[in-house]
Parts: sequence; C-alpha cells; structure tokens
Amino acid sequence: MKYSRTAMVLHWLTAILVVATFIMGPGGSEARVYSAAKDFDRILHELLGLSVFLLVLLRLAWRLGHRAPELAGVPPLMKTASRAVQHLLYGLLLLTPLTAISGAWLEGHPLTLGPLGEIGPLLAKNRDLGRSIAEVHTWLGDAVIWLAGLHAAAALFHHFVLRDGVLLSMLPGRR
Repeated sequence: MKYSRTAMVLHWLTAILVVATFIMGPGGSEARVYSAAKDFDRILHELLGLSVFLLVLLRLAWRLGHRAPELAGVPPLMKTASRAVQHLLYGLLLLTPLTAISGAWLEGHPLTLGPLGEIGPLLAKNRDLGRSIAEVHTWLGDAVIWLAGLHAAAALFHHFVLRDGVLLSMLPGRR
C-alpha cells in the first residue's frame, strides 16, 4: 500500500524546507545573527522556518482524518520505532520554530516576515533567557537534522536490505 499523494507532497515539501532552513541558518551569537551582513540569511531562515511550522500544523491537521497505510511485513518493533521517530520529529518541528520566536522576542528582536513586515516582540525583554532559548533552538535544529537523517537511513535500509517496500510507499509513481 502507498501513502496518498497529499501525504507524499506534504512529506517531501517538509523535508526540502527543513534542509533549506537548516542551510540558511545564520548561526552564531546574537550580534552575528542580527548584523546587517546577515539580514538576508536571517530573514530567509525565519521565513523558511515559519513555513515549516505552518506546514507541520497543516500536516497534523490533515493527518487527523487520514491514517497512514498499513505496511505488510514490517515487524511490530520497527512499526513502534517508526511511530516514535515520527512523533519525535513532529515535536521537534513544532518546538524548533517556537524556541526561535520566543528567543528572538525575549532578546527584543521582532519576528521578520520578509515582504509581509514584522511582528514586534510579544514577550517582555529578558536577554539572558532569550539567549538560553536561542541556544536551545540551535540544539533542536541540529536534532531535527540528525533525526531526519536517521529517518532517511532507515528508509534506505528498508529499501536496499529488507526490500519491503517501505520507501516505495512514500515515493510518487506506480500505485
């Protein structure tokens, strides 16, 4: 059985946006991230991150009414591990942008929406807490990439070693 076209589009669009967001992360100290030289990178990173956040919310809403296909031949332990990784990824994909937004606001910076403008800080300024949360944001972003890499490696293991059709169930093409 295969995932629906909608599930595939949401999955692969999320994957592409996550990688692009990670690559475009300006990284470093507050002074570096908010320097004029990094404005483009930061603004693009924020737009991509917000896109990931909104896409994950859309995925979760869509998923409420659509179950994943039952993949025959996958051992119960692998199914449990798969569900755990999915839930952890969803959690990280929600927490990572929330820590970015709250960290920026606590440091006194607006949330930049590119051509749509900015949303000024909605939290009282607390630089120390903001820096700490911004550091957590960095760790969470790294965790997303590592976990997504593990997820991809597992899909390749299923395809090339187990030959059980798990990867093919998420690839467009033959039904």
